[in-house]
Formats: sequence, structure tokens, C-alpha cells
Amino acid sequence: MILPAGLRLHHSVVLPACCQSRVRLNVVFQHRRSASSVPVFVSQRPVNTGQQRDGKGQQLKSRKPAVQCYSSRQPFVSATASAPPAEFKWGADMKNLGISVGLAVAIWFMPAPSGVTLPAWHLLAIFLGTIVGIITKPLPLGAVAMMGLGATMVTKTLTFAAAFSAFSSEIPWLIAIAFWLSGGFIKSGLGNRIAYGIVSLFGKTTLGLTYSLVFAEALLAPAIPSVAARAGGIFFPLAKALCLACGSDPAKGTEKKMGAYVMKTCFQTSCISSAMFITAMAANPLAVNLASEALGQPISWGAWALAGIVPGLICLAAAPLILYVLYPPEMKDTPDAPKQAKKELDKLGPLSLDEKITAGAFAVTVGLWIFGGAIGINAVAAALLGLSILLITNVVKWKDCLGDNQAWDTLTWFAALIAMASYLNKYGFIKWFSDNVVNLVSGLGLSWQCSFGVVVLLYFYSHYLFASGAAHIGAMYTAFLSVATACGTPGMLAAIALGQLSNVMGCLSTYGIGSAPPYFGAGYVPQSKWYQLGFIMSLFYLAVWLFAGGAWWKVIGLW
Repeated sequence: MILPAGLRLHHSVVLPACCQSRVRLNVVFQHRRSASSVPVFVSQRPVNTGQQRDGKGQQLKSRKPAVQCYSSRQPFVSATASAPPAEFKWGADMKNLGISVGLAVAIWFMPAPSGVTLPAWHLLAIFLGTIVGIITKPLPLGAVAMMGLGATMVTKTLTFAAAFSAFSSEIPWLIAIAFWLSGGFIKSGLGNRIAYGIVSLFGKTTLGLTYSLVFAEALLAPAIPSVAARAGGIFFPLAKALCLACGSDPAKGTEKKMGAYVMKTCFQTSCISSAMFITAMAANPLAVNLASEALGQPISWGAWALAGIVPGLICLAAAPLILYVLYPPEMKDTPDAPKQAKKELDKLGPLSLDEKITAGAFAVTVGLWIFGGAIGINAVAAALLGLSILLITNVVKWKDCLGDNQAWDTLTWFAALIAMASYLNKYGFIKWFSDNVVNLVSGLGLSWQCSFGVVVLLYFYSHYLFASGAAHIGAMYTAFLSVATACGTPGMLAAIALGQLSNVMGCLSTYGIGSAPPYFGAGYVPQSKWYQLGFIMSLFYLAVWLFAGGAWWKVIGLW
């Protein structure tokens, strides 16, 4: 059979099984110019069909007819030619992974400083390599953390029990449960209802909405002694629902519309509100106890609050404005938003059964977060009770919890970092570090004000080595308080300032305080931007606490 030159067939055509005896090619084309026909040979050869029979009527093996068309001017291409093999693709960013592993290996083989044990030095190498991996993100954060834990066990730096010890601690699980509770908050529609209510009152600008969340969280801070519960369990779900209601969703690429700014601001200010009251963060009473032992005098709730009220309010008022300039939302003015929100509220109608159940579950949970300590119920038990109510009533399904990748990923990497940081302290590295800082500052011969500034800077930025404020306070607070007082700093001033800054320094990283993982894990702010803004804001907070706070402390008689 000969086909015209306008039709170029360079590969085989396999016809359906119904075309067994004849081959019919219907080709429709138009010639714009006359051209000589080019011979195109069409051949039919048997292949498996399961329907052919021989001359005696016996069924042959299953074979299908195949038609091969090829031009006399083109090379023949077989119908059975295999596809090229798929190109291999790495599952990780090998450049960033190489940087992380290379740093860990380099530190590992460096001689350990005098006074540092070999296990402590090796653990530091793996810990710093893991931190760099979490920052550069060659793999998802949970995968990086699991690789770090694997390295500690393969090298026999940690046992299995030590490497996974933090998976039994409260904070990682409280954060994960906060994610699941937020799912019920949003799924039931209660989150949308509250979000629309806030928008109807303050929604003319994104800045106004953000301030309403910031100061609402600060008002609850004295009553809820867990920043992870307060920020992650109450205000994170509310902020997320508000962002989604306004059309800002990282899954749709609209995170910068509003959510990135709101999430970063709410996180930053949660560190400030935690610093203002002894009862606003679980580790603050630990600082008070350590200070009482070191100084021989107690710190009252009122004295702590009075010292923190001025620098705290300055930071709460200024932080949203600073971030509004540094990391502005795309949607700034929304003059019609209040009216639209009221319309949406009208459409929602009365509270549904799921909303009532969710509201009741949250009321029980928050009530136990506030008063549960008096009857021996911790924050995780309270959160699990609230989640159980939502599961039993079918507001939230367990498969939804299992499918919440952000919750499990956050639980994994946060617990891994807590475990490694904890054993850095147990292996004696943190004590060695603290002792060297004390010797350094004591030998500078500075005035007490300058010496205290150096102590604060070293204490503050060493928080990159810690995955919780409690761990940092337990490891370094007493040593730094001792050197500050030895250099002439008034004891009460040093004790309160270091205690309050133990909360503020959580602003630096994605893992340094309990409110960081949920806000970061929502996916609105890239990791590099998170760290960049955290460092910039830390400079502002330190300036406020040391200068404005210092002047206020002079007024109230702390020095």
C-alpha cells in the first residue's frame, strides 16, 4: 500500500482485535501543493489475540494483529521497541544535604576542646548538622530530624531510649493535638463564624485584624500557663480560620495575601505576652525558683508583671507595625470586608450542632488549661479530653488526624531536637559553655551595665542550641544570673530580666518556644524568612528591654 508524502508514519500502529483479516487506513488530509507519492509499506504480522484458528479449525495461541507502517525514506521502527528508561531523580536536595552532613563530619573530627567529653562533642556535631539541615531543608523537616536521630544511634552517641526520649514529653504532643483540635475548629464551621465576627468588628484593615488577635492573646496570657496551649490550641486555629476566610491559603499559593503576615506577627507577639507574666509560660516558675535559691529572696507575681508591663506593651504595640513594613501583606485595606462578613454570618444562621459540640469541647479544654493544675490535670490530658469529645461526636474523624501531615511532621522534628538538646546538657556541654562565658565576662573588667549587656547577648543568642525555654532556663539561667550579680548587676533586676528574656528569645527560630511549631507548620512563611525576621525582631526586642525597660526599672526601684 502506498500513502502520499503528506503523511509521515514513523512508528507502528496496533489495531484493535476486531480488525483481524483486513487493514483499512482512512487518512484525511489536504495537499496544498502537488507532490510525488512516497512509498509507505504497510505490513501485517500475527501477534497474540486469543481468537485465531488454523486450517483445521483449531484455536491458535492468543495473538493480535499488528500493523507496521514505515516509509521507504525513513528507518523502520518496531512496534515492540521499549520506552527509554526513566531518569533517576534524587529525593533530596543533594547540595544542601551535603552542606549539613559536611558540617557535622567536620566538627566530629575536630579535636574536642578541653573539658568537653567526646560523646558531648560528637552529639554537638550531629545536632548542629541537623539544625543546618532544618534550616536549609534538603528534605522535609521530619525526615531531616529522623536522619539526625539515626546518626546518633548508628554512631552509638545515643541509645534508642535516649534518642527517642522526648517523644514521651508533653510539649511535642500538645502541639500535635493542637493541630487536630484546629481541624475540628475549622471543619465544624465555628472557626469561620468567629473569624467573620472578628472581621465584622475590626476587618477594615489587615492591621486592625492582627491587632485584635495580638491583644486578645495577651489578655488571656496570665490565665493560661502554657504558650503551646494558648497560642497553638486557641489562637492558631482562630488565625488560620481567619486567613482562610479571607482567601489566604498556602495550598492555593495565596499565603502572602494576608496569612504570612498574620501568622508571623501572632507568633512573634506570643513570645512577648509569655514574658510579661509568671503564669503566662510554664517555665517561668522554674526561673523564679532558681532565682529565689540564688538570691535568697522570692519574686512575686506582681513584681514580675510590673517590671514587664512597659517593655511588653511597647513590643506588643510596635511589632505588628514593624512586620507590616518588613513583611507586608498583599491585602492591606478591606473597607467592604465588615459588610461582607456580616452577610456571611447571616448565611451561617444559628449555631449548628457540630459548632455547639466544638465550642463545648474547647470550653472544657481551656477551662482545664486554666484550672487543671489545681486538680493535677496537665495540659496534654486537657487537650486529649477535648479531642476525645470531638472524635466521639464525629466532629473530627481519626483518619483526619492520621492524615494531618503537618501535625506528625512537627511532632517528629520538634521531639528530635528536644532529645538532642537535652542530652547536650546531660553530657556536660552546656555546663562547659556556661562556665567559659562566666570566665570571659568576669575578666573583661567592664561596668555592671556593660557586663550585664554582654551576659544578656550571650544568654539570648545561645538559645539557638535549645528546643525549649525550660531546657534553656534549667541549663544556663543560674550560671548567667550568678555572673551578672558577680559583676555588680542588682540581683532582682538581673533575675527578672533574664527570666523575661527567656521567653522573648523564642522569637529566633522555628523550634525555640512552644508557639513556634504550629504557626510555622501552617506553611505560610518560608523557613529562611522566618529566621531572618526572627533575628531582626530580636534586635528590636533587646533594645526595648534593655533601654526602655532599664529606664522603667530605674523608676520602680530595681536599681
